[in-house]
Amino acid sequence: MISGVFFLQESDLFDLCALVGEGNVTLHRVWEDIMNSFIKLALAATAASTLVVSTALADGLTIGVSWSNFQEERWKTDEAAMKAAIEANGDRYISADAQLSASKQLSDVESLIAQGADALVILSVDSGSVGAAVDKAAAEGIPVLGYDRLIEDDRAFYLTFDNKEVGRVIARSILAEVPNGNYAIIKGDKGDPNALFLLEGMMDVIGDAVAAGDVTIVGEAFTDGWKPDNAQKNMEQILTANNNNVDAVLSENDGMAGGAIAALEAQGLAIPVSGQDGDHAALNRVARGTQLVSVWKDARQLGAAAGNIAAALASGVSMSDIDGSVKWSGGAKGVEMDAIFLAPTPISASNIDVVIDAGHIAKDKVCAGSMAGVSGC
Repeated sequence: MISGVFFLQESDLFDLCALVGEGNVTLHRVWEDIMNSFIKLALAATAASTLVVSTALADGLTIGVSWSNFQEERWKTDEAAMKAAIEANGDRYISADAQLSASKQLSDVESLIAQGADALVILSVDSGSVGAAVDKAAAEGIPVLGYDRLIEDDRAFYLTFDNKEVGRVIARSILAEVPNGNYAIIKGDKGDPNALFLLEGMMDVIGDAVAAGDVTIVGEAFTDGWKPDNAQKNMEQILTANNNNVDAVLSENDGMAGGAIAALEAQGLAIPVSGQDGDHAALNRVARGTQLVSVWKDARQLGAAAGNIAAALASGVSMSDIDGSVKWSGGAKGVEMDAIFLAPTPISASNIDVVIDAGHIAKDKVCAGSMAGVSGC
């Protein structure tokens, strides 16, 4: 913008001429000089304005991420990979931690939108209430990616690992170790669809053994917030109800497996316990022999994929055109959605070297206090 401009017409110069006695030729030259100077100034201002606009466009997209909580080690790994992918694309990463509060998550989403988010990645606190956040984004024309946990809404893209397969892997490992006996199942938060997907996968594997009477499920419980201390309480109650007569534990994640193992150790029990996520503490438990398996979902792969998909959606790519996407309607409501499912990797004492070689965990950390014969230790 040019400031301090005053308006002058050529006739005004002729009136001035009469006062000072100058000729018309001289005045025409003055007028031409003034106009030429003005044109140069206007062109310079236009160029500067164009430069500002071009610079703004070159700043890239803004990807807003709403995390459910950072209590679990897992999400810190996801965040690092996601942020790295976003920034590698020349985009800006902004985020908020809902601290396991559904109401705070809605406020967080509103804040991310106000900060200029071009796309939203949401790790939902509660599947039943996250719809309001999707509504807010849709009203602003902002695409949404449901991260790891299902947001059953056809306006959201779904990116996760195949959680039913994770449940199957957990159950196969336990069933191979304990083909007959009493099982306890430590389930995740009942508001998280993944807790049901994992259970469905487990039952795909052990269902026949349960029907045949080879396996008895002596206790199962949902765990508020997937918190290890709540899992420990659940395990304590199951042990008390069964006079400690439990032969194996199917835990739906590593944090809860740690809580269950604490309850078992307090009773002097050492039985096979499963988990998933590839948490560092859990992998060390696998190496020490206190946890049978951790199904590793390479969070770096999931986080990087989220950053790239969010950028594509923000750039106008339709959900159905995202590379690798499939149509899926396996949620409780049967809503058809566009989704990508990544494959998990079970980690046991026989292949801990996989996570070491991948750089997921340092050898000295995973192998501390390991039992004999652990691969990679």
